[in-house]
Amino acid sequence: MEKVAVYPGSFDPITYGHLDLIERGLKIFDSIVIAVAANPGKKPLFSFEERLEMINASIDGHPLQNRIRVGSFQGLLVEYVRSLPANAILRGLRAISDFEYEFQMALMNRKLSTEIETLFLMTGMRWIYISSRIIKEVVMSGGCVTGLVAPAVEKKLQEKLGWKNGTLI
Repeated sequence: MEKVAVYPGSFDPITYGHLDLIERGLKIFDSIVIAVAANPGKKPLFSFEERLEMINASIDGHPLQNRIRVGSFQGLLVEYVRSLPANAILRGLRAISDFEYEFQMALMNRKLSTEIETLFLMTGMRWIYISSRIIKEVVMSGGCVTGLVAPAVEKKLQEKLGWKNGTLI
């Protein structure tokens, strides 16, 4: 049976930290599904369609692109994982604060579906300080995020947050 993991998140926006986790996950899994969550409780900067577009642009041309799929879900993650079918959930951890929340979610998912495992990978040291929230804050404050997100994502961030030709509008 093919080993398929689902990497869920809001990806608002996707960063090189996310992509690093996917690359490392592909050393363990045959394929990974990047699953964009349609979470009505969150107020993302980017629309659902924009997030899917940025993810696809970020993986376009990637050497492992044929092992990466992009999907979306709403409702219970375990139901989405079952529907693929996949057998694991991949999650990244940056700090102790991440672990507490992720541990609770993994336990609840385990309660809902004992056949689906959750695998945690530590974020690569190069990306430990990166989060989608911090990326957005840096761009809103006029900072440069080159090298932290794909060029297409950086462009979208600048457009969405009122930048044109390197100047705040």
